[in-house]
Amino acid sequence: MTEQLAELLGFGRAGLLVGFVVFLRVGAAMAVLPAVGERSIPQRIRLVLTLCFTIVVTPAVLPTVMPLADDGTVIGLFLATEVLAGLAIGLSLRLFILALQTAGAMAAQATSLSQIFGGAAVDPQPAIAHLMVVAGLALAVTAGFHIRAAEFLILSYELLPPGRFPQAGALADWGVLRIARCFGLAFTLAAPFVIASLIYNVALGVINRAMPQLMVAFVGAPAITAGGLILLLVALPILLSVWLAAMSGFIANPFGVVP
Repeated sequence: MTEQLAELLGFGRAGLLVGFVVFLRVGAAMAVLPAVGERSIPQRIRLVLTLCFTIVVTPAVLPTVMPLADDGTVIGLFLATEVLAGLAIGLSLRLFILALQTAGAMAAQATSLSQIFGGAAVDPQPAIAHLMVVAGLALAVTAGFHIRAAEFLILSYELLPPGRFPQAGALADWGVLRIARCFGLAFTLAAPFVIASLIYNVALGVINRAMPQLMVAFVGAPAITAGGLILLLVALPILLSVWLAAMSGFIANPFGVVP
């Protein structure tokens, strides 16, 4: 009986260690993950969500993490490698939210809406950017983002093995590439508003040259405001579908080359 209890105690200790190692990566990712890691969500709810994700991810990665626990790998090493891997995963997805914020700021600036109805979010941003972020998060969660995030965390154990530091140069190059692509995505999303603003300003300049006595600024300001709102109504569903497809494609193939 004593031997069985000792064996059960050893198995429970190893299981708790594996759960702790997984919790380190999942917790670091959840701190910056879109939707579930927003600062507007209470910390207790985020902690519960982190535990739920840990329970989901642990059985899938048990064959990968258990040998390291049996070998007695130093916990301090896990504290460094798993937190770093989790932050890399979470920040790579957080960049898509920053892309929406950047696109919204560019669109608001182009349509003279950057100072109208300022957003009441945790991060100060124009109303268009706040609307795009909230709509994007709602669309992502409705499309099963929480499931894709769990799959991404499980896949990360193949791309970023536990207990090992990624190559600094490769990880830095990958991060720079992700930032560049997300900025390109932001400009793509804001392109309809920028193009409309360009056409508007060119037309306004022509009218001003033809009729210097007309106060074109007073005539054109309501037009660009109304045009920006109408364009947002028409284009936002298409823009969000493009954004969601880009994020889904990234989750399906996050690294391309293992860092």
